[in-house]
Amino acid sequence: MLRQWIKGWRHAFKLDPDRVLSDRALERICLSGTDAVIVGGTEGVTQNNSRELLDRVSEYPVKCVQEVSGLESVVPGLDGYLIPTVLNAGDLQWVVGLQHQAVKKFGEWIPWEDLAVLGYVVLNPNSRVARLTGSRTELASSDVTAYGRIAEHLFHLPALYVEYSGVYGDPSIVEAARNGLDSTQLIYGGGVSNEEQARRMAAVADTVIVGNLVYRNADAAVETVHWVKETTRLSGV
Repeated sequence: MLRQWIKGWRHAFKLDPDRVLSDRALERICLSGTDAVIVGGTEGVTQNNSRELLDRVSEYPVKCVQEVSGLESVVPGLDGYLIPTVLNAGDLQWVVGLQHQAVKKFGEWIPWEDLAVLGYVVLNPNSRVARLTGSRTELASSDVTAYGRIAEHLFHLPALYVEYSGVYGDPSIVEAARNGLDSTQLIYGGGVSNEEQARRMAAVADTVIVGNLVYRNADAAVETVHWVKETTRLSGV
């Protein structure tokens, strides 16, 4: 089951179908030793460009899943699908509305064992995803800890994704999310671009996701795999 598989992720790359990535860069990413490649994005994502990227990734022996941001982008027949729910969204459409529409339309055909719901807390107010979802990003540490407890104890989600989307986040806020979790996977994503940043977040989060760096410097992005996997997560945080 996908929910169990993601428990083993220490590092993952996120690739955007709406962005250009050379064959060489893709090869470096897919052969890097990362635990997974996630294909998905916020805007400009279609079934055609998603399928094209997924087909390219499928040529390599790396696990790959699709993050579903809209019904029009779903590519059938994959090994797994990540379904986001933005816990701090200002519009319930992004918490359960779109999910309801999808299940209402396709519920009979959904491979439930291949789905995992990720509870997002979006914290970069200038990001596309924050603007799209109207996310309330001015959160205190106690707010983030509470979202962690909601994700685990109320919604029983397999993972909480602290998303800074393009900028490096505040490690103390990520630690606050950790304080609200016992068994739920803590995922961090946002702005990791050097060894210090990669290791700092890897010490707190169960999984570190690298995205934008892939498009700026694929060689540096590959190095994040080693930095994250060599770092032991600190106990007590």
